[in-house]
Amino acid sequence: MARVMHPVNARLDEHLPTDHKLSQVYRVGAGLTGVLLVVFGVLGLIHRIGFFDTGGDTVLALNTNGALSVLSICFGLLLIIGMAIGGTFASTLNIVLGVLFIASGFVNLALLDTGLNFLAFRIPNVLFSFVVGVMLMWFGMYGRVGSALPHDNPYWRARHPEQAAREDRARARKAV
Repeated sequence: MARVMHPVNARLDEHLPTDHKLSQVYRVGAGLTGVLLVVFGVLGLIHRIGFFDTGGDTVLALNTNGALSVLSICFGLLLIIGMAIGGTFASTLNIVLGVLFIASGFVNLALLDTGLNFLAFRIPNVLFSFVVGVMLMWFGMYGRVGSALPHDNPYWRARHPEQAAREDRARARKAV
């Protein structure tokens, strides 16, 4: 029954060694996206647009209002915190926020021409949300999921402990 509940012998939150090169990928992805969102949010607040104004004010070719600016700053700061922590936390944060950005794109696409569009989304905002979501997911999953991970990858090793142990024993015999 345990094999059915956990078919892979690893969890998504397995810890990555602190000095592993994959941590830099996760940090760069979180940091660049976080800075982009903070800049967008700050520029939106500087323009003193109403908090729930849907009048069509644009910043960096995207429609915005005060609520969207504040949300952008919050998510950007969260990503910057993820960059500072790094490792598996940054990777998982990138994946989760990537899924949220894609979901937000779909939800706001459905709300475009309704009175419920309180974040003042337009089609460019929806596309931006999709692009940022896919980019965050790519950065978060890089080197973590896939069918062709190298055998020295810590995630591959966690998923295939028997084969990793055999390879370690074979390497140890060659070294002697």
